[in-house]
Amino acid sequence: MKRSKRYATAAEKITSGGPHDLDEAIGLIKTSASAKFDESVEVAFRIGIDPKRSDQQLRGTVVLPHGTGRTVKILVLAKGEKVTEAEAAGADHVGSDEFIEKIKGGWLGFDTAIATPDMMKDVGKLGKILGPRGLMPNPKSGTVTFDVAKAVNDAKAGKIEYRTDKTANLHVAIGKASFEAGQIRENLIELTREIIRVKPAAAKGHFLKKVTMSTTMGPGVELSVQSLTDAVKQ
Repeated sequence: MKRSKRYATAAEKITSGGPHDLDEAIGLIKTSASAKFDESVEVAFRIGIDPKRSDQQLRGTVVLPHGTGRTVKILVLAKGEKVTEAEAAGADHVGSDEFIEKIKGGWLGFDTAIATPDMMKDVGKLGKILGPRGLMPNPKSGTVTFDVAKAVNDAKAGKIEYRTDKTANLHVAIGKASFEAGQIRENLIELTREIIRVKPAAAKGHFLKKVTMSTTMGPGVELSVQSLTDAVKQ
């Protein structure tokens, strides 16, 4: 793939030094965003856990102070008064059996699915469709709940789900390249604070082994873990 001169310049700065301190890394990230669209800012953590052990897996949610910059389309699967509650909260699609049938037919016009517990008997049948796409409602992520208004508001406010993969990496989007540097910084610090908070008791040695940031089309920027953890403690 042919890279732009801006990309090459940014990549040269990135590879010539590093790991970079937090503010320098964010500056390089913004400089490397050369696409014609507003690129996402993504962060990847290499976590010091044994992903084969169930008691060392990380999974949860966190609300980023400045959101992700994405317009999130929300589907709420509910019945009765919860339909009215979800609609009042601003859900994009609300219903029950009709949406379950649409999903079975291939429709996936949403970014987040929320379901009330009484719907899960039928929603569970969608596991093979929604699971691989990260769209399956789950109590651990707060998307299986009777408090649908809070779930919708959290999703629209910038609530994201994080989860370590089979290689002990954790990868999420934390904003857009158009964000102010301070907004990216605060989002990253909040996410890092949450990851440190849920550190498994069984994890030994260095917990945050490596942290890399990038934009959708830009090169990876390795952060100084010390710089990042110092910022979290401030």
